[in-house]
Parts: sequence; structure tokens; C-alpha cells
Amino acid sequence: MPDFLLNALLAGLALALVAGPLGSFVVWRRMAYFGDTLAHAALLGVALGFLLDVSPTLAVTVGCVLLAVLLVTLQQRQPLASDTLLGILAHSTLSLGLVTISLLDEVRVDLMAYLFGDLLAVSQGDLLWIIGGSALVLAALAWLWRSLLAITVHEELAQVEGLPVAAIRLALMLLIAVVIAVAMKIVGVLLITSLLIIPAAAAQRHARTPEQMAAGASLIGLVAVCAGLALSWYQDTPAGPSIVVSAAGVFLLSFLLPRRAV
Repeated sequence: MPDFLLNALLAGLALALVAGPLGSFVVWRRMAYFGDTLAHAALLGVALGFLLDVSPTLAVTVGCVLLAVLLVTLQQRQPLASDTLLGILAHSTLSLGLVTISLLDEVRVDLMAYLFGDLLAVSQGDLLWIIGGSALVLAALAWLWRSLLAITVHEELAQVEGLPVAAIRLALMLLIAVVIAVAMKIVGVLLITSLLIIPAAAAQRHARTPEQMAAGASLIGLVAVCAGLALSWYQDTPAGPSIVVSAAGVFLLSFLLPRRAV
């Protein structure tokens, strides 16, 4: 197997493993629009990285984390509905990122790679960052699993039981921000959220427990990565969109199987 294809496969598998359980919480808590907002803001992070002459990956990570904190703060202090606020920030940050990139005359930026991913161009350094970031998020999810489940099932009851609900909710948003920064290289800004929610939604139909859903979502993500890369290799299609199309295909196939009784 060529080195570039091996790097792409390992990067995609690492992301799929962490996107399964994290995407389950995104589905359970109906946070898809929040993920889209962070994903759109990632392009602004890329632009600021080039502008400040720092690593775009580092700039995206810091930018997504700061935006997650800003969103939590604004949701608590402003009178606008959450979906309205998310819509404003999503499109504003995406447009500001595109405008900033257009002003960087001395820097040549491949917008298509950032918008739709460039998995086959993952370098050894990118691979280490993706595996390290995914492992960190997976470890944090394992540590916070019961607390996250508690606030997902019944937030008020969890607060009565003494759990720091606001801090746990913020931690979940920060984990989503890190995964989005990691995933940008693989599926791009416009497709990140789909890799979080499609495998989780497909697994939800056939899972009896939260743990089964998380494991099933990871498995579906692994299958989608392998199938998408195979499609890209043999049919010369873009790798990131091919992975998402494969995940969507598995989601459609899940409807052909009888739903498991609870």
C-alpha cells in the first residue's frame, strides 16, 4: 500500500473511532447545528493562521475552542434564540474567513481542500496530530461518559444530584471543537458534521443501550472510511465526500434491517 494511502486510512480510522461516541451525544442532544457553526468557523481559523504565520491546524483548534466558549457565554447572557445565534455566527465566520483568505495575495490557499477535505494529502505530521487529538478526545469521553449521559437524560436531575452541569456541557462542546479541528483535513469544513451525525443516526435504530449505539457508530464510521477510500482509489473521486457518501449509504441500508425491539 502506498504511504499516502496508508496515512489516509489510519487518519480516517482514528477519526471514525472518536466520531462514533461523540456523534452519539451530538444526535442525542440535537447539537448538529452547533457542530456546523464550529465547522464554518474553522475556515476563519485557517485564514488567521496564514495571516499570523502560524500553523493552520493550531489556529483552527484554538479558534474552534474559543468560539465554543463564546457560544456558551452568549447563550447564557443574550436574549436571542440559540438557533438564531448559531446561524448568525456560522455564516458570519465562514464569510469572514473567505474574505480574509481573498486578501492574502502572497499566500496561495487551496480552498477546495479546506472546504471538502484532502485526505490523500495527509502527511506524517498531520497523521500524528490526528491520532493524538482523537486519542485525547476518546480518553476524555471515557472519563466523562457517565456524567455526559446523566445530563443528556435529565439535566435538572443531574444538577440536583450535584453534577457540575454547566462545566460538563462546556467540556462536551470543547471536545466537539477539537474533533472538528482534527477532521477538517479529512472531510473538510462543509462535511465535518455529517461524519459525526450520519453513523450515529444509523446506529441508533439498532442499539439497545447508549454504549451499543456509540460502538455501532464507530463501526459504521470505520466501514465508511474504508469504503470511501476504496471508491476514491478506484473511481478517482474526492476522498472526503466519498467517505460521507459511503456513510449515507450505510444509513440507508440500516432502514432495510428490522429495527431491534427495546
